[in-house]
Amino acid sequence: MEILRTEHLCKTYGKNENAVEAVKDAKLCVEKGEFVAVVGSSGSGKSTLMHMLGGVDRPTSGKVFVENEDIYAMNDDRLAVFRRRQVGLIYQFYNLIPVLNVEENITLPCELDGKSIDKELLEELMGILGLAKVRKHLPNELSGGQQQRVAIGRALITRPAILLADEPTGNLDTRNGNEIMELLKASNRKYKQTVLMITHNLELAKQADRILLLEDGVLREGI
Repeated sequence: MEILRTEHLCKTYGKNENAVEAVKDAKLCVEKGEFVAVVGSSGSGKSTLMHMLGGVDRPTSGKVFVENEDIYAMNDDRLAVFRRRQVGLIYQFYNLIPVLNVEENITLPCELDGKSIDKELLEELMGILGLAKVRKHLPNELSGGQQQRVAIGRALITRPAILLADEPTGNLDTRNGNEIMELLKASNRKYKQTVLMITHNLELAKQADRILLLEDGVLREGI
């Protein structure tokens, strides 16, 4: 079943002779439960594409459908609710709130949305992510790998329709990076979580179900 689709998706920065086409006529279809990697070099338009797919940055033209709903037909308020409920975002830089502990950072999306916390899911995530013993620690008391695990937990706690990961291992050493990849694959298998990962690392991308290549703003099927 299709969960994500784009139609003629474009993003242009600047105007006239200063115009830069960051994403050009991107066509994408992702099935529910699929793990897709988008590979491209720095400056290829990967993050721009992800931000449009996640409802963070409106496209210059084209459409994005999540669960058959055109998300950019929404006004800003509805779009903000959509992002909070339907999209899990994981970045290279963890974006944790420094005054909140591990558990509070993970459950923050529920608090912001006024939703009750699924205690069973929270405890399950704490165990899977290896965070149970540090649940009351602040971010500055954690390693980089642990902080990225918290970011993954925060992205999964709302059971989003799609998980978007932008260079999720880019700020980590090889061991921690491999562990984060295993966690993403585990969430894909255990929760049937749809995952779209942006990376410059082809070896990491080969662990996904399907690879797409993005170069100079042009998206195409990969190897």
